[in-house]
Amino acid sequence: MSYDNPEHALALSYAPHSAAPALAALFALDDTLAAILRSTREPLIGQMRLTWWYEALGRLDTAPAPAEPVLVALQNDVLPTGVSGAMLATLTDGWDVLLESVLDATTIERFGRDRGRRLFDLAAVIVSVSDDRIGLAGEGWALADLSLRLTETSVREMARLRASEVLDRALHGRWPTSARALGALAVSARFDLMSKPSAPGSPKRVARLAWHRLTGY
Repeated sequence: MSYDNPEHALALSYAPHSAAPALAALFALDDTLAAILRSTREPLIGQMRLTWWYEALGRLDTAPAPAEPVLVALQNDVLPTGVSGAMLATLTDGWDVLLESVLDATTIERFGRDRGRRLFDLAAVIVSVSDDRIGLAGEGWALADLSLRLTETSVREMARLRASEVLDRALHGRWPTSARALGALAVSARFDLMSKPSAPGSPKRVARLAWHRLTGY
């Protein structure tokens, strides 16, 4: 749920020019799915809305997109990169997890995998980079974001600890130039895990993201 983080757009601006529209469309889908959870109190209604998106995304492979801006952008910009509508549809699985009545270690792990890892793995296809650290970065990014939204201390701590573990692994070593937009999102997420993090968009954080863009570290 990165819709309120000013570093989101900054990090994505590091993408190669040719990949920028597709990445923007992909992350707009993530924000759209996040908004469903943010605005839905009844699990059944949330499930119905996610099912609509699952089916609409799958149909992108066989029919023109309806007049919905996110779907149009996905069909025009993302599908030509080799990411199918069926692959995009699986992103709804991660958000399904949060509709369950109990969040525990298993559901936390599923959310990190099915939201974050899948999202970043699709982004890796778009930027034409094969690197296992990208999926790890996505998992950590998603869990760090989730930890900021949870109110139950024990579950929040589980998400935070898992995010810290995978982000440390993801950010080990130099990142490929074409993937540094995704690496910058991971750097931003690691800031969010600090006990007293500086505010998103602060000079210290922006400088650290710029260093990652320049060096890959």
